Amino acid sequence: MPLRSPIAQHASSPEELRERLEAEREGLPYLVWRDEHDAQVIRPLPDDPPRLTVGRRDGCDIRLAWDHKVSRLHAQLELVGEEWTVADDGLSHNGTHVGEERIRGQRRLRDGDLVLFGETVVAFCDPRADGSVMTQTAGSMQHGPRLSAGDRDVLAALCRPLLASSYAAPASNADIAAELHLSIAAVKSRLHSLFERFGLEGLPQNQKRAALAAQALQSGLTGDG
Repeated sequence: MPLRSPIAQHASSPEELRERLEAEREGLPYLVWRDEHDAQVIRPLPDDPPRLTVGRRDGCDIRLAWDHKVSRLHAQLELVGEEWTVADDGLSHNGTHVGEERIRGQRRLRDGDLVLFGETVVAFCDPRADGSVMTQTAGSMQHGPRLSAGDRDVLAALCRPLLASSYAAPASNADIAAELHLSIAAVKSRLHSLFERFGLEGLPQNQKRAALAAQALQSGLTGDG
């Protein structure tokens, strides 16, 4: 069965999307996974230290203690030149997979690779890579088409609940329609256009609104004018 990304397998909250955008702006490769409480974890990968251990035991740099299919010392991440690699030279009982392939020895990681340690899927993200999904998305908000006053009004209404609490959900179509004195059909049409213009149409339907709201807040696109 194909691995499901820890980024896409659940509906990301606006806070989680903001965290990933912040990680992208740092410009360093990073890992993303979900812990035993289904909370997003982001681990930046700076040049120092150039070697990280993965496993269940105390002292591992990336400790997946809740996953009993992860060995006490499972695998190693190593920076070789400017590229991060994953290695499992017989360290683990259940092996380490990149995608659907069990690795033997050392394997270079590329942006978007999904690494399976035990039952935990870890996504490797590299903002330096050409075509990085999050970099494209963030960039589109900064350098995309100009927004009309109507677009900004819809974005502001969409984000209104998030200004009160980072854990709130974006406003519903009905709430936006009521605030702006529009029909729900008009709101749907405007949001659909914004999803397309900012490259979000490829996301699962239940993530599009949160992604648009998070990026609008991050880029300061919800103000007047």
